[in-house]
Amino acid sequence: MIRVLFADDHEMVRIGVSAYLSSQKDIDVIAEANDGKEAVDLALKNRPDIILMDLVMKEMDGIEATRQIVQQWPEARIIIVTSFLDDEKVYPALEAGAVSYMLKTSKAGEIANAIRATYEGQSILEPEVTGKIMNKMRTPQKAKLHEALTAREKEILLLMTEGKNNQEISEELFIALKTVKVHVSSILAKLNVQDRTQAVIYAFKHNLIK
Repeated sequence: MIRVLFADDHEMVRIGVSAYLSSQKDIDVIAEANDGKEAVDLALKNRPDIILMDLVMKEMDGIEATRQIVQQWPEARIIIVTSFLDDEKVYPALEAGAVSYMLKTSKAGEIANAIRATYEGQSILEPEVTGKIMNKMRTPQKAKLHEALTAREKEILLLMTEGKNNQEISEELFIALKTVKVHVSSILAKLNVQDRTQAVIYAFKHNLIK
């Protein structure tokens, strides 16, 4: 059972989405928060498998809530669910540590599938978000940390940008799952990033995607 915390300041949205998610056999909405501060408190108290986070909320917005949760609990898996696609929301949210980014215009079933995929280790980004990353984050940087990556690590990083989880990478490259995990840890360390999402962002930013 995937334990979910849902943070949104609109009560009707929480009621509707939570009701649908709770009807799924593999998802359980264990707590709801109506602002960012409450989301931080409930996340650290309950340690849910997945956190659905709205961006614009009273008391504390979703970006700051995400940042505080990840700082205190790096393993947290946060999915942004919002109506906003503007740059000042997308990039800060991902940089704060969000794993996936969904729009509220998505169907309830798509959000449920995003929860399952994120739980399995994938990063789910709306096509519009991926496009923004590709279009804007291509400015060459002085630090070329990716030059330290081995050929195999670059190959795995490319598969990560395609949204593949460790098991799928293992099967595609015919290598042990344990070996994939070692390579992924090495990639994160060499790129000086905290998680897979940030590694994918780095790849787009430095033109590593052909």
